[in-house]
Amino acid sequence: MPSSPEIESYSAEADRFIAELDEEYYLHYAGHKDRLELEDIYERHSRLTDLGEVQKIGAAVDGDRRIRELWQFGCEGYLGKFTREHAEKLAELEAELEVEVDGQTIPYRMIRPEMANEADRGRRERLDRAMWEATEEHLNPVYLDGVEIVRRELPALGASTYVELYEKFGFRLKELAAQCEGFLADTERLYEEQMGRASRELLGLSLDELARWDVQRMVRSPQWDEGFPGEKLVPALKTTLSDLGIDLDRQENIHLDIEQRPSKTPRAFCSPIEVPEKVMLVIQPIGGADDWRAFFHEAGHAEHFANTSRDLTMEERRLGDVAITEGWAMLMQHLTDEPAWLTRRLDFPRPDEYAAEGMLWLLFFVRRYSAKLLYELEFHQTDDVPSMAKRYAEILGDALKFEISEANYLADIDSGFYVTSYLRSWAFECQLRDHLREQYGNDWFARREAGSLLRELWSLGQQPTADELLKDVTGAEIEMSAVGDRVRERLS
Repeated sequence: MPSSPEIESYSAEADRFIAELDEEYYLHYAGHKDRLELEDIYERHSRLTDLGEVQKIGAAVDGDRRIRELWQFGCEGYLGKFTREHAEKLAELEAELEVEVDGQTIPYRMIRPEMANEADRGRRERLDRAMWEATEEHLNPVYLDGVEIVRRELPALGASTYVELYEKFGFRLKELAAQCEGFLADTERLYEEQMGRASRELLGLSLDELARWDVQRMVRSPQWDEGFPGEKLVPALKTTLSDLGIDLDRQENIHLDIEQRPSKTPRAFCSPIEVPEKVMLVIQPIGGADDWRAFFHEAGHAEHFANTSRDLTMEERRLGDVAITEGWAMLMQHLTDEPAWLTRRLDFPRPDEYAAEGMLWLLFFVRRYSAKLLYELEFHQTDDVPSMAKRYAEILGDALKFEISEANYLADIDSGFYVTSYLRSWAFECQLRDHLREQYGNDWFARREAGSLLRELWSLGQQPTADELLKDVTGAEIEMSAVGDRVRERLS
């Protein structure tokens, strides 16, 4: 059993390890560094991922949440040291790979944005085919090797499967999966009706004719581009926060990185290098509804981490229930499909029509992630990994009603059952938003009293779980059915 000073020492070093990793990921994905270099970081902090150290932390858990968080961190780090070369290789491949479509050379990371911006359906299909061929040939062998290594090391951590390991961490996987099955069944008809209507109106296609490369275009929502200009993106965030009593320009701990760089990822992201002292909010402002959604989502992360109390332990600032920070990100993101916010911030035409479309995409993504959880639970308990390519296409195809590429069966799995954080955060956000509306009105986002409450809740970092926080604020339990209720309310 480790002594208290040993645990404190381990925690302090974990804080530095996470900070260095987050900075490395920031530098690479923001385009400051061509290569993602993790090996030196892992070497400097090799003690954290030493099997003996991790097992000692695990033996000390005994119901103590803080130590359990450290144990989960140690286990994930232990597995990560065996797959860090895979992470580096995958990042290198994604940054360097190019495909040729119609005589044009396109960087791998830009295929999805290219597909989303492409009006010609035939070219979208060719882009899609090129992306999945490159994934199958270059990326999947690396993914597969990483999966096999993780499975090999699980027994050393006292688990026979990845599912068993995360149940030891307190993840209620089967309970959430049951809620997801109920959500899929309950929203099946609604989804088919709304997705079919949208595909006919936007693309002139029936639901039976819809293909995955069409959905990329639909999510992009090009018909709303004029309402979401790139040059208004950052000012809209600043004004929104100002209405809540938050001055982004005076938040010296939030660093806004909006510069254009050739290798910068096109997708917005947040890197909390030091919590709360140094939080990076990164984007290349392009414009369009999808760009705005992503930026406001990451801004929710940034405000959460930047307002986290310095007095919390490392585990409460950096670890804990990730559904908390994802919930705050969802709360900010879904402002961009709130009619009252659209009218106030952008003098937006037809806000109710756009909001209804936003609810379709909420329904789409929650159904997608519900199916993803069911797939991942099956994936992590099978002995025949390659056979899961077909199951991936079957499970997600049944939920989304169009053909899914089998080539994505490995890339679409996030480590640490992160899928559960997204699912719970959607429900958390729906229920918390209802509370804010009841307390402060439909324009809660323009009320300083609401901003004061948010800052108070943000200051808790990830000390409570999402379930505990929602219960404390609203008295309710997290329920996936809340997402279906919100979608029906808006669509009606």
